Amino acid sequence: MPSIPELTPTEFCSRWPEEKRDSVTLLDVREASEIAIASIPDTLKIPMMEIPNRLDELNHDVTVVVMCHSGGRSRRVAEFLLASGFSRVFNLTGGIDAWSQEINSSIPQY
Repeated sequence: MPSIPELTPTEFCSRWPEEKRDSVTLLDVREASEIAIASIPDTLKIPMMEIPNRLDELNHDVTVVVMCHSGGRSRRVAEFLLASGFSRVFNLTGGIDAWSQEINSSIPQY
């Protein structure tokens, strides 16, 4: 299995400032109960276990950055996406927890 490229939230925002986010999909694979506690606007929300049945919601021509709470589930989903034919996939290091620390402290940590 190829290694999954990692991006910190700061690196993500540097690479894709808000005005350029139409060229990337930030895929949140957490459960609805987690998203209710803390979320980032304009993310595609598909729980990890639903990914295999919802691959058609992802665009193969757009970079996908996968996030979860801290980076573990998102890494597994990123590996699955690469194995499913996606070529531009990153894992968001530290997940929403790191996003709250690095980008927006108003996002609750849990």
